Amino acid sequence: MARASRARSWSDMLTTNGCVLLAREHRKALQGPMDSLTPFPEKAILAESLPEEHGMARDTEPADLNADVQRRWDTNAEWWDEQFGEGNAFQRVLIGPATERLLALKPGEQVLDIACGNGAFSRRMAELGAEVTAFDFSPRFIARARSRTTTNADRIRYLVVDATNEAALLTLGSREFDAAVCSMAFMDMSNIEPLLAALTQLLRPGGRLVFSVLHPCFNNSHGTTLMLEEEDREGTLVETLSVKVRKYISSTTALGVGIAGQPVPQVYFHRPISALYNACFRAGLVLDGIEEPVFGDGDSARHPLGWANFKEIPPVLVSRMRLPAR
Repeated sequence: MARASRARSWSDMLTTNGCVLLAREHRKALQGPMDSLTPFPEKAILAESLPEEHGMARDTEPADLNADVQRRWDTNAEWWDEQFGEGNAFQRVLIGPATERLLALKPGEQVLDIACGNGAFSRRMAELGAEVTAFDFSPRFIARARSRTTTNADRIRYLVVDATNEAALLTLGSREFDAAVCSMAFMDMSNIEPLLAALTQLLRPGGRLVFSVLHPCFNNSHGTTLMLEEEDREGTLVETLSVKVRKYISSTTALGVGIAGQPVPQVYFHRPISALYNACFRAGLVLDGIEEPVFGDGDSARHPLGWANFKEIPPVLVSRMRLPAR
């Protein structure tokens, strides 16, 4: 499920050389019909500078960090489920359709849904005829997923499994799966390498992994700002939307809020595209499909800097990796 939302505030309006500039940075969530639940975390604070009163100590050990991430998601699970339901605008318009195209499911295929959240996409895949094994490390999310599954329940098996625990993942079965999906969850994982290593054992030869993330270049919580410029061009006011990129190449960790009002902030793990893809390549997977979906002409956001107003800049990245046939 899509687990992150764009959340920014207006900066002061600036006027330079006849150009009015508006910008939103990562501070306050703004929601509307196409803005609510849209991926972009707020309050981006580097983990290495977090004081302990925020709930995550400066020198957090990897195991402790993963436990903290799990605790936060379990705390937020029921609230998130109520807000997300069967999918938000990003899921319905961008992530879901792109994932379905790259996944190219066939009825009867065995599919693994990684970090399934409340199971919205698990139910969609079951509707398309797949046999789904869905898991999340939040027991509360899995409870909500089970309670929401009223049709095709015989095609979905829900489990509590930690995606960063390779040994636990391998208990799901050797060469059992034709495909795996991970929707908007890599940026919630402290370490993706155990999952990728396990997938080379879980997937059948030729099996595929389709994953989606906030676009690391244009929609990362630690280094981008949405911009709106209004310029007077010989008596005509012209508006231009753009994204200012301040930081990209470093992998960073931050606390953030996916949906304004959630009980506790979550932890985001930004990785540049090279880090994401190279981790897959090291595990033995190859890239053979990619989409960068954008909102269409018929989509619009009430807020001027809502992502649905950006027609040429993709807020998410969807990729297909494949395990080579033996």
